[in-house]
Amino acid sequence: MTVKSLGNPYSSETDLRHGADCGCAGCVTSAVEKQGGPDLTTSEGMLERAVESAIVRSVFGQSDIGRRSFMGMMGGTTMAAALASVFPINEAKAAILDNLGPPEKTDLNIGFVPITCATPIIMAQPLGFYERYGLNAQVIKTAGWAVARDKSLNGEYDASHMLTPMPLAMTLGAGSIAEPYIMPAVENINGQAIVLSNEHLDKRDPTQWKGFTFGVPFEYSMHNFLLRYYVAEFGLDPDVDIQIRVVPPPEMVANLRAGNLDGYLSPDPFNQRAVFEGIGFIHLLTKEIWEGHPCCAFAAPLSFAQELPNTYGALLKSIIDATQYASAAENRKEISEAIAPTNYLNQPVTVIEQVLTGTYADGLGEVQRVPDRIDFDPFPWHSMGVWILTQMKRWGYIEGDVDYKAVAEQVYLAADCKKVMEDLGYEAPDVTYKSHTIMGKTFDYNEPEAYVDSFAIKKG
Repeated sequence: MTVKSLGNPYSSETDLRHGADCGCAGCVTSAVEKQGGPDLTTSEGMLERAVESAIVRSVFGQSDIGRRSFMGMMGGTTMAAALASVFPINEAKAAILDNLGPPEKTDLNIGFVPITCATPIIMAQPLGFYERYGLNAQVIKTAGWAVARDKSLNGEYDASHMLTPMPLAMTLGAGSIAEPYIMPAVENINGQAIVLSNEHLDKRDPTQWKGFTFGVPFEYSMHNFLLRYYVAEFGLDPDVDIQIRVVPPPEMVANLRAGNLDGYLSPDPFNQRAVFEGIGFIHLLTKEIWEGHPCCAFAAPLSFAQELPNTYGALLKSIIDATQYASAAENRKEISEAIAPTNYLNQPVTVIEQVLTGTYADGLGEVQRVPDRIDFDPFPWHSMGVWILTQMKRWGYIEGDVDYKAVAEQVYLAADCKKVMEDLGYEAPDVTYKSHTIMGKTFDYNEPEAYVDSFAIKKG
């Protein structure tokens, strides 16, 4: 068996994917003397090895194939010496260990809704990313977003997989009691689709959708806001001309089959599952509405970070490291197998692979190849938060004066994400705002109220 995740990053035999408890020779105590380096039975030792691994991986652009090939040709000792001559690797490890003490709490409960958007949060358990940073985290399957919100609010979950609008809404008290929430990392970008029942193969034009009933997974979701935006651009008022129902993601396919829904804008794998079951087709991927849009995120109560700062830091490192791992195309098949089992997504591996690899049947007789059908980028752009708030205002979910930037910056902790990304050897943006283009219309984050007023179709 090859040495993985916590194995020696200078070895050509090492495949950096397993966790400390996988049992392979490089991930247990007996291998420490053989491969050199820190004691991997301690959280400090695992963190040292993780930092070292992140630095080496960053040198090779996160390509493990390239790293292993180079180590095989040059030798790990030569590479280690060369790297040490130009980069203070020991000082970097020491600085990170100094800044992040042992977690105050190691046993954590993290909620997730079983969708591919939660890939980093889910895979971080079977692939060992939580253990890497000294945490014993249990990921707990949750039926839907209302349940996830309520379990988080009442303290059953230490942190949770959430939709990117949720921590904004919860902080403002929209749809729930007001509780300050933080979102230091996005889980996925893109990754959704509009699916229509096969009964509507002749209705590809949204102007034909009057009277249709669509499902979305939650009111405070990108799915709801993207569906509303999309149909409104075709002249339909989503509160008048169509009906939008909240349906938990695992129930989407059954409702489509039963005729309760004409279509849905849903997270995967349920878009692909409709095709797999032969009952629906993919009308369009949401990346065609907004390329690079955010969807799901890692979120927690502000009190979690304040009361358990080291635990919060270790958890954020786990999530960001897993998110970066998921972003590499060569890891997607392995991840598909890891998250397919019953206790995670409970889906056929082939369905998940079609989503994660972007090579998929569209239900219209074609095989599409869209490598970034779903992608993973942890950086929480403040401008994305401002856009979400404009849509909440547009459709009446929040009212009155809104300090868009202040709320986005309070909730979306871009500085925390940037620091952790750089600590782990990943590149992070130097700015937190940028322009976004949605269906050909540029969003100016400096004029959010004017943007809301620019739409002919909106609440009231």
